[in-house]
Amino acid sequence: MKYGFVIDNRKCIGCHACTTACKSEHQVPVGVNRTWVKQVEKGEFPNSRRLFSVMRCNHCTDAPCVEICPTEALFFREDGIVDFDKDRCIGCKSCMQACPYDALYIDPQTNTAAKCNYCAHRIDVGLEPACVNVCPEHAIISGDMDDATSEISQLLARQQVKVRKPEKGTTPNLFYIDADEASLNPSATPNTGEYFWNAQTLGVGHFAKEAEKMAFSNDDVIAAVLEANNQYTTAGEVAKEGPKKSIDVLMGKEARRIYDTPNKGILWGWEVSGYVWTKAISAGVFLVLFLASFFGWAEPTAATEWWTYGLGLLFLTLTGVLLIMDLDQPTRFLYVLLRPHWGSWLVKGGYTITAYGGLLTLLAAGLYFDIPAIKQFAGWLTGIVAVIVAIYTAFLFGQAKGRDFWQSPTLAVHMLVHSFMAGAAALALVSAWSDTSAEWLNYLGIVMIVGIIVNLLTMAVELTMTHPTVDSHTVSKMITKGRYANKFYLGVVLLGNLVPLALLMLGLGNWALLAASAAVLIGIYFTEHIWVEAPQRIALS
Repeated sequence: MKYGFVIDNRKCIGCHACTTACKSEHQVPVGVNRTWVKQVEKGEFPNSRRLFSVMRCNHCTDAPCVEICPTEALFFREDGIVDFDKDRCIGCKSCMQACPYDALYIDPQTNTAAKCNYCAHRIDVGLEPACVNVCPEHAIISGDMDDATSEISQLLARQQVKVRKPEKGTTPNLFYIDADEASLNPSATPNTGEYFWNAQTLGVGHFAKEAEKMAFSNDDVIAAVLEANNQYTTAGEVAKEGPKKSIDVLMGKEARRIYDTPNKGILWGWEVSGYVWTKAISAGVFLVLFLASFFGWAEPTAATEWWTYGLGLLFLTLTGVLLIMDLDQPTRFLYVLLRPHWGSWLVKGGYTITAYGGLLTLLAAGLYFDIPAIKQFAGWLTGIVAVIVAIYTAFLFGQAKGRDFWQSPTLAVHMLVHSFMAGAAALALVSAWSDTSAEWLNYLGIVMIVGIIVNLLTMAVELTMTHPTVDSHTVSKMITKGRYANKFYLGVVLLGNLVPLALLMLGLGNWALLAASAAVLIGIYFTEHIWVEAPQRIALS
């Protein structure tokens, strides 16, 4: 048994009865939707037409929202319906990042995730979903696709159908008859912010943000999308024609949105950027110490070891605080450990962070009580765990299939290099207050030099490689040529990499090392802020 939907676009009249019925059936608050009707216009009057597409959860066979959910709040029923349990939800918004179809939202009343659940309570008593029951044109067909006698099964056998974003590999169970790519593909109609309903004044839940936080620079995004779709041949043409193209979109010479669901804004804000930064420092200080001890490149003093364990635990604590602050249900943060879904990297990361904190405490106890055996026993294990702490977020972002830019194969390298850079920089800064040898300071400088060079190469690969999707290409252009360009070139490339590299290479003394270290840490935060925020500015529906 496997339930699914067919949307017959030949019949849909855009009356929004399905949206209204859904809101009434589930008491969906104003400003958020479980199902909605997206409207797109094509052509120029009088040769124009309007497309209606009902959007909602696709009840995917391989649903990424279920995979990433850390507490099994989202789960598969035996009949294939993807349902949710709001009492287990911690409001981490991972499912919203994982869903390529923008189907989930944070309920402003419960501060938990919600979405279409196929009216499972109605299915259980033999009724059809509310939207199907109310549709005046019978444009929404539901049923068991495995039942050869069902209407939906027969329609799928006879009609040509499309699904949204098949390249995501989620195997959606929502099919469209007579679908138009301009309506199904969000990249085909850039989110200009110039149509009837595309944003709400305030967000919902924990991350209530002004809509302008999500507003695009029209020419910036439209030009990036058009170039990604090969409508330009050179970057010069983008710069020259971008404004004209944006006018054409608004005046009717291109397919354009005219009605849509409200924007959800930036789901993961400064808290997530900050937690990636603090986590990099926490893991990095030990990795730098471990590398020196393993290869015998420098001999740390006892004071340096104390600083390492202290900084590791301090920034690990800050990481935990920022993670909890990011939750829309912060009182439930222990659910990650007590009600874990082991397929989620948020759970794996939570346990790894906990283990890392315990190992750092154990090493500190061994140093305090002068028990070398503890260091010998726990040193290697702590090093391995520190590497996982440094890079696990890359795999968490990889599970967020809705954000193409985060699918980069170099993201784990990006985060590991940042950990070494951040760890060396933090230890160099505290050297001003500790008993540190010239050999150790020289070692920290070398680690930062190598880290900066590798970091620049990694960013170059991430931003200049051939991107497999329009969305990832668009994000790259936003970073290098669009709204993030100044922050990227001045804050990341210049301040965070080139200036400290020059200071360290010139060998101007301790003051230069301290200045370079501060610049490296600032640059890493700028980088994480851009890498976390920019991909979230791409419309998913």
